[in-house]
Amino acid sequence: MIDQLKKNMEDALRLINRYDNIFICSHIQPDGDSLGSILALAMAIKKLKEKANVNIIRVDDIPSDFLFLPGIDMIKEQDINEEVDLFIALDSSDTKRLGIGAEFLSKAKSVICIDHHITNENFGDINIVLSSSGSTCEIVYKFIKYMDVEIDKDMASCLYTGINTDTGRFMYSNTTYETHTIVAELIETGIDINSINMNIYQNIPIERVKLFLETLSNLELYADDKVGVVVVSQEMLYKTNASMEDSEGIVSYVRDINTIEVACLLKEMSENEIKVSLRSKRFVDVAKISTKFGGGGHVRAAGCTIYGNLETAKKMVLEEILKDFR
Repeated sequence: MIDQLKKNMEDALRLINRYDNIFICSHIQPDGDSLGSILALAMAIKKLKEKANVNIIRVDDIPSDFLFLPGIDMIKEQDINEEVDLFIALDSSDTKRLGIGAEFLSKAKSVICIDHHITNENFGDINIVLSSSGSTCEIVYKFIKYMDVEIDKDMASCLYTGINTDTGRFMYSNTTYETHTIVAELIETGIDINSINMNIYQNIPIERVKLFLETLSNLELYADDKVGVVVVSQEMLYKTNASMEDSEGIVSYVRDINTIEVACLLKEMSENEIKVSLRSKRFVDVAKISTKFGGGGHVRAAGCTIYGNLETAKKMVLEEILKDFR
């Protein structure tokens, strides 16, 4: 496994050194891990190859929580007519999650995929996929080290943010000894972890609070209170003057209720498009549930999209969840 990882990193570095027109992309509905990984890797490549044309593709709106990240302005809408030599996809288990980025990928001469999702489809010519890693940022950290590029404070701030958020403030089961070792080295660069944590966790807009309260007031419990289901409808967004990004954190809060094993959040993106987020604590494999609807993720955190109305989607997902409680 270690030898294969080293070979894949060697092959990926060879491609980076070969090509000058490099496009980097992550998934739609970006989170801390996706943003942190693309920014840190882009900075590292620019250090490695000062004359390289390194572009980060903006595939969706950036949540306000992460606008503080160093280099965030590098994420831009890119010209689809540009020549694409190398396409690097990060934190995305399949090409559907890349949004407009998939069009750039289809034009690329070579593709590198870097990810930590167990359901990754290995769609790259070179795949650096480690499902044992707590975040894609952990893998990017290792890759930058392999590139022999010094990790500065800006890169470290981005990587710390991704690791912090994707491990649930270092509380999820994907947090390992290696996670803490990496984080210790990032902190040693002199990053301001107090400022980072305040930006992520202590800067909540009032609209998000209103949506949070509205959503939880409609919490539904099943299987002797072991399953919790909440929805965020377009009507609720209108009522609270919130946006869908303000639903971040709701599903984790439901999971944290003492009786809950599985938490489910259904987000009404449009009348017939429902995004589902699933979380579990101990024994339910939510990635297995998500794959039944064309989604994926991790054993304890996964998601999918169901094309249908809110009630239909809720019924379908709940039926699959409850199979683990019979």
